[in-house]
Amino acid sequence: MNRVLAWATARRAAGRAGWRGTDALLRGAFGGLGLVGAGVALHRVDLVVIGLPLLVSTVLALSVPPGRPVRVTAQKLPRSVEAGDSARVAITVDHGGGVEFTAVRLPLPGRPGVGPVHLLPGADRELRTHLRWNTWGEGVDLRPDHLAGGRDGLLVSGPVVGVESRRTVLPPLAPPPAGPLPARLTGVVGAHRSPRPGDGAEPRAVRPFRPGDRVRRIDWRVSLRAGAATGEALGSPHVRERHAEADADLVFALDSRADVGPDLGSWSTAEPGGPVRRGGSLDTAVRAIAALAAAHLRQGDRVGLVDLGRPQLGVPPGVGRRQLLRLRHQLVACTRSAGWSPRPVLRPGQVPAGAAVVVLSPFLDDAVVDAAIRAAGHTRLLLAVDVLPAELVADPETPWGGAVRRVLLAEHRVRLAALRAHGVAVVPPEGVAAALARHRRGRR
Repeated sequence: MNRVLAWATARRAAGRAGWRGTDALLRGAFGGLGLVGAGVALHRVDLVVIGLPLLVSTVLALSVPPGRPVRVTAQKLPRSVEAGDSARVAITVDHGGGVEFTAVRLPLPGRPGVGPVHLLPGADRELRTHLRWNTWGEGVDLRPDHLAGGRDGLLVSGPVVGVESRRTVLPPLAPPPAGPLPARLTGVVGAHRSPRPGDGAEPRAVRPFRPGDRVRRIDWRVSLRAGAATGEALGSPHVRERHAEADADLVFALDSRADVGPDLGSWSTAEPGGPVRRGGSLDTAVRAIAALAAAHLRQGDRVGLVDLGRPQLGVPPGVGRRQLLRLRHQLVACTRSAGWSPRPVLRPGQVPAGAAVVVLSPFLDDAVVDAAIRAAGHTRLLLAVDVLPAELVADPETPWGGAVRRVLLAEHRVRLAALRAHGVAVVPPEGVAAALARHRRGRR
């Protein structure tokens, strides 16, 4: 009697824990009982022989009902990882016994379908899988959905949607060469030439010695030649001036209002598996900003970020490795909130005086061109980086696809020509460093 009460208590606990009967339980219980009853009523031994093992096996399988709910948890990973990183993840299965198998499904981002399903025996409590983050962005990278089965599959628990594991994959850092930038007058040390004299390495001028000059700046060769020209053993001392070296401010203005790819037919649809199109305009702009920011921060410049569509997401100029990490996280935040806004915002207060501004946009509307032209009047250098895909493919599903493509390209050429007419240099993403270098040579 005590065993019967314990079994009934365990069955009620299993029901509260989410366990329920399957069709196999109904077939085993009612089928076996019906065959045995029919065999006794009809005096058919063959029916009893068939139904009795079925009924007995069902009762034996239910003699040890499962206990508490099955919990499937994934190993904790860092909140932010690098694009291209990989990791081995341990999936832990916790149950109170009476479980014959556990089916764990691992949907992975960017892959169609339900994902691979792993079937674990009841004795196994751990599953290891491999994750690789091939593209940057933010989203769910692991969710262990699971379903558990009792003995002979008569009771099941689930399916249960697992806890989502979200990760921020930072944009990759390509190693482009960092071109020189225009100097900022307020700096006293740095990697770029300043117009004022100082203690840099680049010669500026030679002049006679004046009170207050340092003796170590005297150029004795020039002083001796000046004395020989005047017939004196030592002429008036002459001092060689050098340019001061200053840091530069570089501000990237990201146009997150539009993300377009080469296929014109896909411009009105979202990218499956993430908010950013692979190889699209926003992807190209973010990768270029991350690479250039890393290069210029490495040489001591101050780098900032402005989001033309959402100004509140900007980052003021800063230096160091923490600034690079902050910029990369903010780029992901900008793409997460990306969307069309009718008026881009690039105010003078967002850009420090004397800073170089690089606007990255596909230039699909006149508003961003007007904003860039207005900003060109407040900065020493403004570059417009065209991130529109080089080869646009017309939509084959409409007879107007070719005409739409020609109109878009014609309007795009007119906008770029307007930028050049107002003194704004237009370069591709890979030509930013070279454009900055040409600007420096022109200033010299």
